[in-house]
This record gives sequence, C-alpha cells and structure tokens, in this order.
Amino acid sequence: MGEKVEFRANGGTCAGYLAKPASGKGPGLLVIQEWWGLVPHIQSLADRFAEAGFVALAPDLYHGEKTTSPDEAGRLMMALDIAKSAKDLKGAADYLLGLDAVSPKKVGALGFCMGGQLALFAATEHPEIAACVDFYGIHPHVKPDFAKLSGKVLCHWGKTDGFVTTEAAEALVASMREAGADVESHHYDAGHAFFNDSRPEAFDATAAKLAWDRTLTFLRANL
Repeated sequence: MGEKVEFRANGGTCAGYLAKPASGKGPGLLVIQEWWGLVPHIQSLADRFAEAGFVALAPDLYHGEKTTSPDEAGRLMMALDIAKSAKDLKGAADYLLGLDAVSPKKVGALGFCMGGQLALFAATEHPEIAACVDFYGIHPHVKPDFAKLSGKVLCHWGKTDGFVTTEAAEALVASMREAGADVESHHYDAGHAFFNDSRPEAFDATAAKLAWDRTLTFLRANL
C-alpha cells in the first residue's frame, strides 16, 4: 500500500515510508519505530493505520540502519542523536501537513518501545502534534518537558514488562499529569512489545486487539 519517500529535515533529507488511505484523505499520523529500525513490521503498521483512515508516515530515524539482533538494536538506540531525531520528527510532521492528502490538517504521533518515548518527546517539541500514543515507551536519554504538551496522550503498558515496570510507567504518567497533561493510561496482562505480531514470543493477541481499538477511538476523537 505504501511507498518510500524523502522529506526535508535537519538541513538535509530524511527517508520514510508513507501509506495513504483508500479515500485519498485523512489526518496525518507519525508511526515511530522500535529500536530495530524501520523494519517491515513498522511499515505494515503504517499500512494498517492507512487502512483505518490515516495518512501514516514512518520516518527512518536510523537513516538506513536496521537489525534483528537485540544487542545491535540496543547499540543503535543508545547511539541515537536525540536532538537530530527531534528535527527529523519535526520535518516529518511538516511534510505530512504539507500533503494535500492530509485533511483535516492535524497530525498525531504514535510509537512503540523507543518510539513511544520519542512520540512523547515530539509532542512536547512540536505543538502541531495534536495527539500522542505511547506503547510501552522507553529511552533513557529522552527527557520530554511535559509542561509543553498541548495535545492529549494515550499510554499502553504491559503488567509483566521487563523493560518498563508498572511502577516506572505509573511514575511517567504521574509526571505528565502533574505538568497538566490530559493522559489516558491502560495496563494489560502482557509483557513488553505485546503489540508486535512479528515477534510471537512477545505478541499477545488479546491485549493487542484491545489496545488497537482504544488507539483508533482516541485518534479519531482527537485528530
């Protein structure tokens, strides 16, 4: 369904994967990668959100690098230049807003694992992002200023997540609410990456279906 695109960002260009709905129009949505990179699973999610009515763009924050090795994924995540990624995400949001297909002119940000935290960061840095969804987001170097959040936030967490504990998730949500953010947060009987159906050892169909339905309801209400 989608296509590879390039957009202006950070004084140069950034690549991404763009998928449009069959209607040809819809609100914009940034689909932000896990620590593996812009892998086929993320492209398939962009396609899935396009089928649901969104103009979905998955920016390639690793600029061509991707992996299936957890060790290499961890290295790539920790080596990520957060300031540069913020500019890439700003360029991606501006690119969506410049497309005739994006109507109404609203953009949301959604991400998984590392991408969930980057989605929050993007929403604090760029007021054009009107809604944000964080699927079990973590990145130790990403420190969003939640006082700058203007749009609503939806969070999904796994109760048995070995990377993001329930306590850590609740602390993150509490810090957003203390800063005045409007946050909806849900915990599922599942572990980390429960939404990733390309990883059968992590995927939880029941939790993923409920999170998908809640995400679509949230995005359609706020974009």
